[in-house]
Parts: sequence; C-alpha cells; structure tokens
Amino acid sequence: MSLLSVPFVGTGADTALHIVSGVVLIASVVAAVYGFWRIHELPINKAHSREHNQLGLITALTWIGFIWHWVWVLAVIIAFVDMEKAIIHLRDIWKATPQPKEDKSC
Repeated sequence: MSLLSVPFVGTGADTALHIVSGVVLIASVVAAVYGFWRIHELPINKAHSREHNQLGLITALTWIGFIWHWVWVLAVIIAFVDMEKAIIHLRDIWKATPQPKEDKSC
C-alpha cells in the first residue's frame, strides 16, 4: 500500500460510508433546526403555562423575532417577567422613605 492510496475507494464500503455520512449530515441539520425552533418558541410556551394576559403580543413578537432578533428578546422578557409584581416592587422602592445615615466620625 503506498502513501497516496486511499482506503475503501471504489468498494462497497465507500458507498456505505457516503450514505452514512449523508444521513449524519441531514440528521445534524434537522436536529439544529429543531433545537433552534424549540428555543425560539420558548416565550410562547412559557406564556401558555403561566396563562399570560399578553399571549397574543408574545406570539406576535416571537414570530417577528425570526426577522429582527432583538424583538424576540422583548418577547422573552415579557413572557418571563411578571410585570405586575415588578411594577409594584418599583413603586414600593420609589415610595420608601430613605434611612438616615449615621455619622461615624468622632
């Protein structure tokens, strides 16, 4: 066997290896597309599970997110953040009375 010869060329194993590599390539592409789709649908699934009031908005933002990706980020924020609790928390922080600082200098 010389250094320039390639094993399996022109044999049945060559054809089988080409078929196996083609199947692995197609399976990899399908798995990547499926994984991207599942991650992309994450805001809609979260909104459904929480029975979110803005389900239509989240769905629309998710679909628009295929074109403009930053819109998908907005859909994730809206789906995962409970805006009512967040607004109440911000209101409480805003209306909280500041604590006086103690003077530690002697």
